[in-house]
Amino acid sequence: MTQVLVKICGITREVDARAAVACGASAIGFIFWPKSPRFIDPYRARRVARVLPAFVTPVGVFVNQPVEYVNAVSSLVGLGAVQLHGDETPAYAEGIRRPIIRAVGADALDEERRWSDEVVLLVDAHDPVQRGGTGRTSDWSVAAALSARRRVVLSGGLTPDNVTAGLAAVRPFGVDVSSGVETAPGIKDAARLQAFFAQVRAASAEDRRSEVSR
Repeated sequence: MTQVLVKICGITREVDARAAVACGASAIGFIFWPKSPRFIDPYRARRVARVLPAFVTPVGVFVNQPVEYVNAVSSLVGLGAVQLHGDETPAYAEGIRRPIIRAVGADALDEERRWSDEVVLLVDAHDPVQRGGTGRTSDWSVAAALSARRRVVLSGGLTPDNVTAGLAAVRPFGVDVSSGVETAPGIKDAARLQAFFAQVRAASAEDRRSEVSR
């Protein structure tokens, strides 16, 4: 767990993207599902993505949208990965021209069998209506079971107050946060971003000390 990827999702403003990068974000998430309160127009997302350094991956979040649309937006914005947050199947994903992050919920252990090891699984709190960003925590025991076998991103209700516990319980490849660092949907709070990253860095440093002392 010494190198934890941190994805800040639901970015709608350039100022927040810059703040996330300054804190150490590895990835920035844009939500292209129109029903989300954090929806961003693809052309606006492209403008924000252009300010990201090369080492920060722009990720597009989609929910049950046509493959052609997903690929067109990916090209327009310059996405480095596509996050599928709906009822998409592996057959659907074969048409996507970007690396895949697959959001899974309570059925994560069943879903794991359907997806190849190249697909990163993002464990979130299941919500068939909001499709994420609810502020509710996911099932960490399920996430830990998956993390022992493959790359997993822990999501769902993470905040500066609980991310340390989440990292210790799950030992994920990465963490994804949205509502836990916001003042309103799509509006990030610089102080909460800084606090979140401080906790991640502290947990990683403690993990390194533990490995050295073994």
